[in-house]
Amino acid sequence: MKRTTIKDLAARLSLSVSTVSRALSGDRNINAETRGRVLAAAEEMGYTPNPAAKSMRGGRSGAIGVLVPEMETHYTIQVIKGIQHVFYPKGIRVIIADAAEDPAVERENLLMMERFMVDGIIFCQCSYQHNADLLGALQEHGLPMVSFGRIPYGLAVSQVLVDDYAKSFFVVEKMIQSGCRHICHFRGPDNIYNSTERARGFRDVMGKYGLPFEDRHGGLGMEDGYVAVDRLVAEGLDVDGIFAFNEAVGVGAMNHLRELGFRIPEDISVAAFSGTDLSKVVFPQLTSVEPPMFEMGRAAAQMLIDQVLDPATPVRTVVLNAEINLRGSTGKK
Repeated sequence: MKRTTIKDLAARLSLSVSTVSRALSGDRNINAETRGRVLAAAEEMGYTPNPAAKSMRGGRSGAIGVLVPEMETHYTIQVIKGIQHVFYPKGIRVIIADAAEDPAVERENLLMMERFMVDGIIFCQCSYQHNADLLGALQEHGLPMVSFGRIPYGLAVSQVLVDDYAKSFFVVEKMIQSGCRHICHFRGPDNIYNSTERARGFRDVMGKYGLPFEDRHGGLGMEDGYVAVDRLVAEGLDVDGIFAFNEAVGVGAMNHLRELGFRIPEDISVAAFSGTDLSKVVFPQLTSVEPPMFEMGRAAAQMLIDQVLDPATPVRTVVLNAEINLRGSTGKK
């Protein structure tokens, strides 16, 4: 059964969500007549406040859900640390669920969070093509939520991102300025919209310089980088640079290129998006675009708190800066 929310009350009474919320909390600035109407409607519709939301407002023990597509990378771990940095000092519990890049598991995790009556959800979708219906329904029912990292294409939800298009454009431009003339992009999965934006940045910068380019499916993991390199070799494609969707694909590609006798960066330069500490523990070190993972988690957590304390908080997008770190894999030490 659907839980009656403040949004439901507001729609019934033709009042703003903020006015209803303040009336229910006993705000003295709400006149007696309006407060009476709100309380009467709340009783009639069976409204009960979310206990987690009340505890968050009081700075006591609440609960929020964090849904991630995977728990294996330094990227995800740092974002979670940023989230915990905000919530733990406030006594708010953090329930973390890993979808293992499976939309079906992600859906079960979302339903589990709903059953637990979490006060809000911070999430990163496995695929923008799946579960948008459930996320939208939960949001419509009054559950605050914030997305981070992957672009929640098609959802009107607050989000914390970096500029995938611009940073891809600029890092590939650095490769061109270092002498690359035929770069291949190992793109990410089509169901992750960031892949579309990074590919767009790649194509546009190659077009700016009038250079030929190739792209191949790269996937998400190191093994995908191996496979993509084997495909290039089998096709006899002569490239002097590779731009990988993420660090894992880039490292996998770089390792396999060296196994095959290619020198990096003398024969082929390699760069990647979403760099972490892994980029610095391979040889040569990998040129990468590095999002501020910890700060991304902190920003998402604060945005969720804002929504819980004021349900009328507008949807907004925060774009954080990502650093381009030039390293040995593109000829920069």
